[in-house]
Amino acid sequence: MEVKDANSALLSNYEETLKYISKTPCRHQSPEIVREFLTAMKNHKLTKAEKLQLLNHSTAMTAAEIRQLVEESEERMAEEQIEALLHTVTSILPAGPEAEPKTNTSDDVTMDEEDPA
Repeated sequence: MEVKDANSALLSNYEETLKYISKTPCRHQSPEIVREFLTAMKNHKLTKAEKLQLLNHSTAMTAAEIRQLVEESEERMAEEQIEALLHTVTSILPAGPEAEPKTNTSDDVTMDEEDPA
């Protein structure tokens, strides 16, 4: 067996990074979205590391996830501030197709439905 191009299967760091990012929620981000996000984050009292964490997480978030990503959030932020931050994050960062709400099928039954019989 003859090897024609020994380096053809090697990847640069750039290519490996793109491959990794393509499997994460941030694949839906663009430079414009990042710029808009960082501009909006100026209204929130967060550290640079916390802003980066929120940007890197970039999925459909909940208030509980915000509390986990923001250090000492209970002491530093009121509930209204957490809700405002959550609104900012979810309105700017694209959630991606995996965050689309699932529709109920006819087989789904909720606890508060009444029996028609």
